[in-house]
Amino acid sequence: MLDRFKAFFEDKEAAASHDGTHTPDEFHLAAASLLVHAATIDSEFDALERNRIEWLCENRFDLTHDEAHSLIEAAELQAEESVQLLRFTRTIKDGFSYDERIHLMEMLWEVVYADEVVEAHEAMLMRRIAGLIYVDDRDSGVARSRVRARLEADNSGEEGAL
Repeated sequence: MLDRFKAFFEDKEAAASHDGTHTPDEFHLAAASLLVHAATIDSEFDALERNRIEWLCENRFDLTHDEAHSLIEAAELQAEESVQLLRFTRTIKDGFSYDERIHLMEMLWEVVYADEVVEAHEAMLMRRIAGLIYVDDRDSGVARSRVRARLEADNSGEEGAL
């Protein structure tokens, strides 16, 4: 599976003849690469962020634990090798519906909120990604609000259980 994910970005000819459709592998690797980038923007990729990305890959992409782990490894390699977001955001922008892009913004906000602190550079990265994948400010803000509301509901449920 890791080879399949790596092959997506290595196959330049296939990318050049892209017909506007996308495979789940394309979405998964491009999205996971952005998730890893969001997690590492502060130069720390801690267990909370890694666990959140793994959970998102398993639950939102319907992957097994091993598949999610392989995807994250491939995404880390891609994020290390690429200093630009454009490679990933172009894949998302060119091949995915607006709703899919908003869904990705929610996933990214979940990673940013994994440590419960949104630093200025993380917020700036989120604005940059939203612009690069053509998600307007309003919808990006709504995605952020949905994530915050979910996390607050989860946290209040945990506190009530104590």
